[in-house]
Amino acid sequence: MRGHGGRTVLHSDIVWRPEKAVDEMDTHDLLKKSPLFAGFSSREIESVTETAKERTFAAGEKIIEEGEIGRGFYLLLEGAAQARKGDTKLADFTPGDYFGEMALLLEDTPRTADVIATAASRCLVITQWDLRAIMKVHPGISHKIMAELAKRLRNTDAALSD
Repeated sequence: MRGHGGRTVLHSDIVWRPEKAVDEMDTHDLLKKSPLFAGFSSREIESVTETAKERTFAAGEKIIEEGEIGRGFYLLLEGAAQARKGDTKLADFTPGDYFGEMALLLEDTPRTADVIATAASRCLVITQWDLRAIMKVHPGISHKIMAELAKRLRNTDAALSD
């Protein structure tokens, strides 16, 4: 199957639909409030909103399916979602929360859980190749993203140790 930008993508969780481009004004503030983007400058945020796509999901629809190869990262703009592994609830997501971040860092990594919209939802989607292009223009964001993801990993490790 042909993917975004003419790349061949096999078994990817990103399905591009004819959705609208991101409304940059509405999304800018939410990105600044999200821990992953809080340290970004206005110009860096603008680069993200220019590149990202918006996807909508109906309540009950899978956003991410466990086992699929992850190609994108999701930021919940509106609605609610839940991460599940089988029948076990792992996390609840509300606007400003993000998931699927490992796909930004590791190529061809299978998703480790399902994420299901628990209400009608709107997400900002950033692919790994789009993020890499942004990093070339704004190399400082690499450190900002790595610092936030390391903090998230530390918190996850602490929660699992309890």
